[in-house]
Amino acid sequence: MNLVTPPLRPATPVGTPNLPALAPPGDSMPVIRQYLRIARRWRYVIIGAVVACVILGLIITLLMTPKFTATATIEIARESNQVTNFQGVERETSVADQEFYETQYGLLRSRVLAERVALQLRLVDDPAFFERFGADQSEPAFKQVNGRYAPVGRAARQRVAGEILLHNVGVAPTRLSRLVEIRFTSADAVFSQKVANAWAEIFIQTNLERKVQATSYGRNLLQRELGQAKERLDESQRQLVGYAEQQRIINLPAQGSGENQTAERSIVADELASLNTALSQATADRIQAEARFREAGRAGSSAEALRNQAINMLRQRRAEAAADYQKLMVQFEPDYPPARALQSQIDQLDRSIAREESRVSGSVQAEYRQAAERETALRQRVEGLKSNYLDLRRRSIQYNIYQQEVDTNRALYDGLLQRFKEIGVAGGVGVNNITIVDPADVPQEPSSPRLVLNLALALLAGLGIGAGLAFALEQMDEAIADPGEVERRLGLPLLGSVPKVEGVAPRDALLDRKSDLVDAYLAIQTSLGFTTEHGVPRSLAVTSTRPAEGKSTTALALATMLARAHKKVILVDGDMRSPSVHHLGGVDHDRGLSNYLAGQDDIGQLTFEMQDLGLTAMSAGPIPPNAAELLTGHRLQLLVAKLLETFDHVVIDSPPVMGLADAPLIASRVEGVVYAVESHGIRSSIVKTALQRLLSANAHILGGVLTKFEARKAHYGYGYEYGYGYGRDKG
Repeated sequence: MNLVTPPLRPATPVGTPNLPALAPPGDSMPVIRQYLRIARRWRYVIIGAVVACVILGLIITLLMTPKFTATATIEIARESNQVTNFQGVERETSVADQEFYETQYGLLRSRVLAERVALQLRLVDDPAFFERFGADQSEPAFKQVNGRYAPVGRAARQRVAGEILLHNVGVAPTRLSRLVEIRFTSADAVFSQKVANAWAEIFIQTNLERKVQATSYGRNLLQRELGQAKERLDESQRQLVGYAEQQRIINLPAQGSGENQTAERSIVADELASLNTALSQATADRIQAEARFREAGRAGSSAEALRNQAINMLRQRRAEAAADYQKLMVQFEPDYPPARALQSQIDQLDRSIAREESRVSGSVQAEYRQAAERETALRQRVEGLKSNYLDLRRRSIQYNIYQQEVDTNRALYDGLLQRFKEIGVAGGVGVNNITIVDPADVPQEPSSPRLVLNLALALLAGLGIGAGLAFALEQMDEAIADPGEVERRLGLPLLGSVPKVEGVAPRDALLDRKSDLVDAYLAIQTSLGFTTEHGVPRSLAVTSTRPAEGKSTTALALATMLARAHKKVILVDGDMRSPSVHHLGGVDHDRGLSNYLAGQDDIGQLTFEMQDLGLTAMSAGPIPPNAAELLTGHRLQLLVAKLLETFDHVVIDSPPVMGLADAPLIASRVEGVVYAVESHGIRSSIVKTALQRLLSANAHILGGVLTKFEARKAHYGYGYEYGYGYGRDKG
């Protein structure tokens, strides 16, 4: 036998204030299967939405007016061709400057450009244009006189015409290129071509005009600045010259040109520099003359005397005469006449040498004295110029301030003048950076409506609307659709699911041991065997949220399955408000549970046998005025205890929970409660409220049974269809 119940979790402990937790995350349904389940369940809603949207899209497409789109392609270069190296007023753009292109796209969509196109094509005064686009002509500006618009409202019509053109024009840049497509859509193909081409041409004209205006504005601004700079330069020069004349400051003009140009210099500074150089040279000359003079003080050892040619010749002659004299002295006496003549000659030469050395020494002394006097004179002159230069420096502080102002004003004036000339040249030779690549042709086929595209969009819209409706209905639907939702929504352990039986009474289906109903309740009995340590609870009650959910059938079936397991079972009809067990046994309810609760102790007279099902039953007895009062006492608990002395299991068919106090009272007197939930029959929020009432009465809920289950209506679909009929077709 196949069981259809998933593995059970431990039952909820008695006294738990809240419902049991949901199923573990590992048992949750995958997201894709959830979506497929929702789509499968609400497939007719989705199909209906798709069909409605497709039909609506087809009707709208057939009713739409065909429109034609003309496209003109232009190229927008970052920089225009450079004829000169001079830059204009507009900033040059870099390769990565995306702001330039975004600005151009914005200019293509500008209101001013649209109004210029309307003026050039004379659309402002064309009634057919406004009628073609369905413009509101109720304003006074559209009042016609003799079939023509009045000139008074021309500005208002121009604004409306520009708005119409902007609404129907499209600017589409080509990715990773400098090409831009200008598209215009209207019901007239020729008109679309005219507007697209006019849009491109006027955009080029406005671009050129904008550059000319920018250059003209820059020239005018620079011209005003040049005039002001010229006035400031002239004023600063007059101020500089006046102060120099007042303070008698005379500076030599600058020399050289370009980078080698020197600054202005004063006469005092130049003279001081020259005299200082001459003083340095005079000092050097004096030191050199002094050295020669001191050397000449030592007789015969003067370097000047040694370098004198006349003295050297005299000394050579004396040396020769002295040599001849020494030769004569070898043979003769000093008194020898030739010897005396040579001696006289030598003496004369010595006197000549002495005179020459004295003359040379006097010359060196004179040179030293002249050098010293020249140095002294130059030093006195330099000291005087230093005083004059320091005085000039003090008087030149304000002069330098005026000079710096003159230099600054001259540099500013020269720069402005140079830029003024460059802008003039650049504005005269500028080239437009926008060109038309492909002019617009007359479109041969309409661009809209597109039947296939519209139907595809309608199909997608239908799928979206259908999916939204399906999800909305799924969120609003609280019915328990399949066994898995008993755990997910209610938090109850699932004991099993019972298929819906049609065309046969539940009692007759239980008598057929091969029926699906018997297989289902056998599976539920097996699941109950795992709810306690001793197997199936000895006393249990079967209840539901409201009547007609299958609780009585469940109670009868569980008692029958236990009896067939060779257990002594008694089925007690605890619903004293709407009894049903006596109908199954073919007896009346003159004697039963209400009699015992009222005080009768003879249980044997209150029961009857159901031989075909193999169990004993107790009817509800006479219907009391208030069943809850009978259940409040201890007699029910005493009855259960006495019945367990004779029977193995006591099964009580309890009344529904909602609106009655009977079910919680009965649930608190038995070992456990089996809760019956009708598939597709009751909202889960109501079931949770009923379960909370049972838990507040300290009832031990063993699990839930899903009754009247139809696999074809379940969320999982075919997942439950084959369980109970397995193997029955085999012989």
